[in-house]
Amino acid sequence: MPEATSALLSGSAPRHWIRLRTLILLRWGAILGQIAAIAAVYLIYDIRIPFGLCSVAIGAPIILNLVAMAVQPENKRLSESQALPMVMFDLLQLAFMLYLTGGLNNPFAMLLLAPVTITPGMMGLRFTLVIGATAILLVTLLALFNIPLTTAGGAELVIPETFRLGIWTAIIIATLFMGAYSWRISSEMLSMYDALAATQLALAREQKLTDLGGVVAAAAHELGTPLATIKLVSSELVDELADHPELREDAALIRQQADRCRDILRNMGRAGEDDPHLRQVPLGAVLEEAAEPHASRGKTLHFEQFPLAREPQPVIQRKPELIHGLRNLIQNAVDFADANVWIEARWSETRIAVRIMDDGAGFAPALLGRIGEPFMRGRTSGARMRPAYDGMGLGLFIAKTLLERTGARLRFANGSDPAHVSESRGSRHGAVVEVVWSPRERIEARPARHPRPHRQENRQES
Repeated sequence: MPEATSALLSGSAPRHWIRLRTLILLRWGAILGQIAAIAAVYLIYDIRIPFGLCSVAIGAPIILNLVAMAVQPENKRLSESQALPMVMFDLLQLAFMLYLTGGLNNPFAMLLLAPVTITPGMMGLRFTLVIGATAILLVTLLALFNIPLTTAGGAELVIPETFRLGIWTAIIIATLFMGAYSWRISSEMLSMYDALAATQLALAREQKLTDLGGVVAAAAHELGTPLATIKLVSSELVDELADHPELREDAALIRQQADRCRDILRNMGRAGEDDPHLRQVPLGAVLEEAAEPHASRGKTLHFEQFPLAREPQPVIQRKPELIHGLRNLIQNAVDFADANVWIEARWSETRIAVRIMDDGAGFAPALLGRIGEPFMRGRTSGARMRPAYDGMGLGLFIAKTLLERTGARLRFANGSDPAHVSESRGSRHGAVVEVVWSPRERIEARPARHPRPHRQENRQES
């Protein structure tokens, strides 16, 4: 498995990296906004502020941007630990500007929420907590220490103490809420990204296995002619080397090995030939193929068919995502079953349904609405984990995603209440997963079915 794929599936791949250019552009926007605000305060409202210290505060990020643009390439991406100092610098620079311009008396104090809001999208929970705690500390210090805004006449612009306390409380609450909200949304998006990437990897692997059969068939076809030539020439040599027993034995060995190669390629070609008969197979054959890897794992697999109308067994499209999705559902049932797994196929004139059941503990009722979400592990709060390995909680998500791509709808339920499982084994009281294609033409290989006999009779009579 490639390193990138392994890192993704193990959760160690860098997911929060951000371009340095993006932070530089955001900082330029903040610098221009600060310059415009100072100019407006001085020219329009005639408010006096310490221009010298404000110029130093604005000049520092300008110098930092110029240095970063000169030293680092534009396409450089920053890791979490590299982006933290830059975001921290912007937060401290903004707090220093607010300290010079009235602290919480300045209506622009709410801009302290900006770093807290964007940090979860760039960094993990640990660094988000660091930025949030720093913002809360700075807001508290600004409420206690600041240089008041003064007019040209020397009057200080100070809001009442009650309002200042309210502003401090509002900013603290907004910091906590916005930080938690942004982190939750970012975490959900990153989890879904990882899960979808893992789904694509699984589908690509299944597609490669399917395509490999076609490659083998083509190789068997192309190598047939040279092998026939080798066999012909070796047969002639056997006849002509009757007076040379040692050479005749070598020629006979060549002919024997050529026959062996022909038989091997013939068998491989039969298994991998890419023809319509392998792309369109009966529903029961697809279910048996999907369950084959788990047939020898100590659990009994029961295959049952229930036609709901006078319809022959449907012939469906053998798609890689269909095979892999059903295989994941069967694997999940086998992992948690006590002894038996039932795989039912039902079909009617309008729909095809597959139901997979087991005699295990079933799903926790509180989790039924969340089944199919990525990175969910275990079935119940007290249920055992998979006995063979500790999975990532992506099996049902991958199965649900791949099967929905074929037009299916999935429903998860329990055969009985997991808290009151029947003591008798062999009953279908465990988890139930139903996969439904309606209309059935979504996966059927023969969308136009033959009309029923009584309709033909009506046509003949008419």
